[in-house]
Amino acid sequence: MFAAAKTLRSAGVLGLNERNSELIMRLNPRRLYPRVDDKALTKELAMAADMAVPELYGIIENQREVRNFAAIVAEWDSFVVKPAQGSGGDGILVVTERGRRKRDAFRLSSGTLISEAEIAHHISNIISGQYSLSGNPDKALIEYCVQFDPVFAKVSYQGVPDIRVIVYRGYPTMAMVRLPTRESDGKANLHQGAVGAGVDMGLGETLSGVLKNSIVDEHPDTGALIAGLRVPQWDFILRSSARCYEVTGLGYLGVDMVIDRQLGPLILEMNARPGLSIQIANRAGLARRIARIDEIYDPEARPVARARIARREFPAARQTTMPFDAA
Repeated sequence: MFAAAKTLRSAGVLGLNERNSELIMRLNPRRLYPRVDDKALTKELAMAADMAVPELYGIIENQREVRNFAAIVAEWDSFVVKPAQGSGGDGILVVTERGRRKRDAFRLSSGTLISEAEIAHHISNIISGQYSLSGNPDKALIEYCVQFDPVFAKVSYQGVPDIRVIVYRGYPTMAMVRLPTRESDGKANLHQGAVGAGVDMGLGETLSGVLKNSIVDEHPDTGALIAGLRVPQWDFILRSSARCYEVTGLGYLGVDMVIDRQLGPLILEMNARPGLSIQIANRAGLARRIARIDEIYDPEARPVARARIARREFPAARQTTMPFDAA
């Protein structure tokens, strides 16, 4: 165990305690947490900064308003229902189409058919706080259902892949693409069984993937190769992620983006406590990259410059590969 810990430290791996004390507590004032913990507020701040987000169709804030659901989605065949203060993908319903025979039946991304009454019941559970971070009453957001870019079609099962970028002091530092699987029920969540594929920061190209505790070269459901995919509009994604530092005021955050086939990259949400599994997906440590940013940090650098520096400083060709067995 001690030998493994020493190996990980030498590879620049960031540990949980160090993340909490040196990054989150030091760089993320608690008063700013609502900017990312409340997805409705996050969307509002992003739009105020002229950043692209999925269109919001409506918000249901209390039990009396649950009856408004049908009217909110009346003109939409696909949409997403999510808790404003949820985490880890819990409580999210992705509706891809209406039932062919009945307007009050909806098909989920998993293929399951669900009734209007069942969705209303789910929204009621969201409002009661079943999925909120604190367990307190929440609100339900109903928004545009992203139609993901076809570049990911062969490495995704049913759901929408997303891109997680870690931003440290305004500099994009590490990224991965999260690919839904059958096991994750079409959700891009590693803890639920999605595949995480590291991204070469210089090229915007996927590296090998990780599925729970195993390195994988192929998607478990489609059999398609994971590595070698070019992420569309990579420069724009890095610049947008860098801008989230100014939008939130948080010095250490995770930015989640999706790429819509028509609308391009959209900010999905942000996270004040991003996890560390991104290091496994990249087989590289965050601590070494953070130390490099501290060395070159320029408080006057604009998001475009910070994105350019990230591409220059953190290409896969220059990283030290973390021994996966030690992880």
